[in-house]
Amino acid sequence: MKKLAACLTLSLAALVPFGQESHAATTFTDVGTTHRAQAEIYYLVDGGIVGGVSSTRFVPEQQVTRDQAAAMIGRTLNLNGEQRATKFKDVGSNNFASGYIQQLVDKGIISGYLDGSFKPKNTLSRGEMALIISRAFEYNSSSVSSAASSLMKKGIAAGIADGTFGESQTLKRGDFSVFLARSINADFRTANNEKFDRNYYVNTNDGTALNMRKGPGTSYTSIGSIPTGKIVSAAYSVGDWVYISSDNVKGFVHSAYLQLDKPSDDEVVTPPAKPTPDPTPLPTPPGKKPLKDVVVVIDAGHGGKDSGSVGNGFLEKNITLNIAKKMEAYYKNVPIQAKMTRTTDTFIELEDRAAYAKKVNGSIFMSIHNNSFSNESANGTETYYYTRSAATNPNAAQSKALARYTQNRMLEAWGLTDRGVKPGPWLVIKYNTVPAVLAEVGFISNKKDMGLMGTEAGRQKLAKGLFLATLDYYYYYEGRTDVLPLYSTVNGTPSGKLH
Repeated sequence: MKKLAACLTLSLAALVPFGQESHAATTFTDVGTTHRAQAEIYYLVDGGIVGGVSSTRFVPEQQVTRDQAAAMIGRTLNLNGEQRATKFKDVGSNNFASGYIQQLVDKGIISGYLDGSFKPKNTLSRGEMALIISRAFEYNSSSVSSAASSLMKKGIAAGIADGTFGESQTLKRGDFSVFLARSINADFRTANNEKFDRNYYVNTNDGTALNMRKGPGTSYTSIGSIPTGKIVSAAYSVGDWVYISSDNVKGFVHSAYLQLDKPSDDEVVTPPAKPTPDPTPLPTPPGKKPLKDVVVVIDAGHGGKDSGSVGNGFLEKNITLNIAKKMEAYYKNVPIQAKMTRTTDTFIELEDRAAYAKKVNGSIFMSIHNNSFSNESANGTETYYYTRSAATNPNAAQSKALARYTQNRMLEAWGLTDRGVKPGPWLVIKYNTVPAVLAEVGFISNKKDMGLMGTEAGRQKLAKGLFLATLDYYYYYEGRTDVLPLYSTVNGTPSGKLH
C-alpha cells in the first residue's frame, strides 16, 4: 500500500481527507526547504495535528474542507476525536472528523447551517478560517471582519493583493497550516506582540520537574524542565496548554501544573501515612451496604474555558480543584471511595456533572464553589441543597442534612461569617440522583475570605472539614456507627447531631 500511495497522482491524492492522513512521515518531496510553509507544516506534523496524504507527499495545494479543518482544530485543542453520532444530518458517526465536529459545536467554536446540515465537504473560506481560529484561541471576535482584524494584528494572517482580507477565497493545505501554526506558536508570526504578563508557580504535586514542550501536547518534544515552585510567565492558552517563558526559553506546559500561589512545604501531595487498622473494626449496620461500596462524588466547580469568579488574583476554577484534590486524598486512608467529576482544568457541562453520580454509583454528591459580589464587603460561607419537586432530585431531606453538616464543618475550619444553609436551584444539585449539596466556601472578591481561601494551609484545613462533614452525615443521619473509626485517621471526632 505504501508503494501505491507514493505513486498516486495529485488528483487522486486530493481524495485523501486532510486530517485523516499518515502521521509517520518526516520528509515530503513536495515540501522542500524553500517552500513557503515548510516550517509550519513540519511543526504541525511533529505534534500529530496533520500528516501527509502518503508517506512522501503532503500536497500543500489541495483545498481544505470543513471537516478537515475541524479535525485539525480538534487535535490542536487535544479534544477526544472518537467517532460518534452528531447533531447534523450529513455528519454520521462514520465521518473521520465526527467526534471533533460535535465537540467543537458544543464549545461554540464551529457551527452548522439553519437547515440542520454541516456541509462537511464544503471548502473552507478565509473568512470561516478567521472566525474558527478566533473562537478556538479565544480572541473574542463576534464577526468575520473582527476576527480577520485580530489575526492580522497578531501577525497570523495578512490581506491579499487587492487590499482586502479575501474572506470568500478558499484555503489550501499549505496556507491553512501556516495560519494554524502561527496561532499555536507566536514564534511563527510576522508580528509577535504577545506579552508574558501573567505569573504562575509550577506545582507537579509530586516534586518532579515539569516538562516544557515545543507545542501544546505530549506528542511534541520536551525542550526543557522546570522545577516545582519556580515562577513562570504566561502569554496565552491553547486548550489546556499554556505558552510560557522561563529563563528566556519559550514553550508549552499543561495548565494543570500551574497555580497562582506558591506551593508550601505542608501541602498534601500524597495521602498521610495510613494509621494502624483498628483490630476490631465495627460491623456494617443491618440494611446498609459495606463502606467500601459507599462513593462520595466530589465536584470541583467550573474548569477549562469556564474560569468561574475572578478576584484578588485568583480564579475560582483553580481554587475549587485544589480543595477537591485535597479532600479526595483523605479518602485514600478509609474504606469509603471518592470520585471526582474533574481532576484537571477541563470544562464539563453541568448536566454531565449531575449525571456523573449515577454513572459511578455515587452515594452523596458535594459541589465546591467560591462566591463573588461586586461589593467587596460581601463575605462568608453558605451551603445549598435542593428541595424536592417533580422529575428532579427526590433526596430533599437527606440533602438538607448533608448541607447542615457541611456548613458546620466549614465554619469550624475557617470561622467565616455564617450565611446559612439554604434551598437553591443550582442544576448540579437539582438534577442529581443522590443527596447533593453545593458549598460556597467563601467570597473570592473579599480579602478576608481570601486570606484563608488563598493559601495552601487554609485550603487543606477546609478539605479536612469537608471530609469530616461526610462522616458526620453517615454517622448521624444514616446511623452508620461503622464510620466511627474513620474519624481517627484525621484525629477528628463526630460533630454532634444537627439535623
